[in-house]
Amino acid sequence: MVYNRKTKLVYDEKESLFLKILYSNVVGRGILKVFTLKWFTNLGKLYMNSKLSKLKIKRFIKKNNINMDEYEVAKYNSFDEFFTRRIKSNKRPISDNKKDLVSPCDSKLSVYEITEDKLFNIKGSTYTLEELLEDKELANKYLGGYMLVFRLCVDDYHHYYYIDNGKRLSTKYIKGKFHTVRPIAHKYVKVFKENCRELTVLDTENFGQIVQMEVGAMMVGKICNLDKNEFKRGDEKGYFRFGGSTVIIIFEKDKIELDKDILEKSKEDIEVKVQLFETIGRGC
Repeated sequence: MVYNRKTKLVYDEKESLFLKILYSNVVGRGILKVFTLKWFTNLGKLYMNSKLSKLKIKRFIKKNNINMDEYEVAKYNSFDEFFTRRIKSNKRPISDNKKDLVSPCDSKLSVYEITEDKLFNIKGSTYTLEELLEDKELANKYLGGYMLVFRLCVDDYHHYYYIDNGKRLSTKYIKGKFHTVRPIAHKYVKVFKENCRELTVLDTENFGQIVQMEVGAMMVGKICNLDKNEFKRGDEKGYFRFGGSTVIIIFEKDKIELDKDILEKSKEDIEVKVQLFETIGRGC
């Protein structure tokens, strides 16, 4: 379920029949083992970068109701070029108040409190922060804090940005598989533990030391992070290639205060639709 802050309505996001078959029965999960392998993702990437793939673009825009007036005018030579299209800067304004916590991307947002036992449940799968980060010492630093999960769908703008001024402290890439990040997968697989991901520890001016993690997904063979040691609020951090994907940001205890509607919907297991640079809370 997804909550639209603009219309104040909750709607059900339909799962594709194809994904239901892959994840909900034994035969499908046998096929899934092939679909989540890196060589299969690379094969799909070859097609998405080919000129032949641009024939998909018009149908994709229509099927997903994408408003192309929001994007820069460009000629696309492949579906991948279209998928990594750039949005017009005036379509995603950012607050002048640097204490405002803003979304790093267009997405569906869920919020999880990091309890003393470091356990949290995402769509039916139970995780520890340690297995997500593969770092016990780092995980301990965020006890009592918040984990924000921004799930990007195929119709979203797939670039993501820095939410504050700061500097990079460390980066780690974790190899993994390429499951879809849609809710159905979480019922059967610990997606965020198994999928490939890249985590960056950032020292920020207004929100303390945060972890920003990008998670690759089915048909996403590449997490494309820009190489920056220092950054400004609103600078681009990177982008995803074709497919659904996720950005996760983890905050220390007592560093942020989230908007009440987001907290309330997350407790009801309802995602909140947010746009890039939309204000979702504030620093403490």
